[in-house]
Amino acid sequence: MLEEFKKFISRGNVVELAVGIIIGAAFTGIVNSLVKDILMPPIGWVMGGIDFSNYFFSLSGGHYDSLQAAEAAGAATINYGRFINACINFLIVSGALFLIVRQVNRLHILHKETPKTPPRQEQLLEEIRDALRAQAGIPPADRTR
Repeated sequence: MLEEFKKFISRGNVVELAVGIIIGAAFTGIVNSLVKDILMPPIGWVMGGIDFSNYFFSLSGGHYDSLQAAEAAGAATINYGRFINACINFLIVSGALFLIVRQVNRLHILHKETPKTPPRQEQLLEEIRDALRAQAGIPPADRTR
């Protein structure tokens, strides 16, 4: 069983997945900061100083000035402002990942190797072969590379 585990863990896919998860966690922190510290303040300012993270419905029926006050009182709340922030985070992450994948795909296309021409010896041998076939009356073979 230990040997199987070693084979499993040493596969490239597992290591790549682990690296992806670690980078994803770091990327999430960056995106959360981008949304919370960079994007939401101007959006809140344009909307008259509104902070989405403070939007909530109290299910307890009481009135609270802020979400923190409701949470401190132990009130049951639906925090739709946090949901809005999470949706904005998702849109930013998915947009950023789209741009990254798009650029990587462009790089792969640019780095695709152009078909190499065969060495001169091989070209000459093919010409000789084709000439011999033509002399023998054999139709040329359809060889596409």
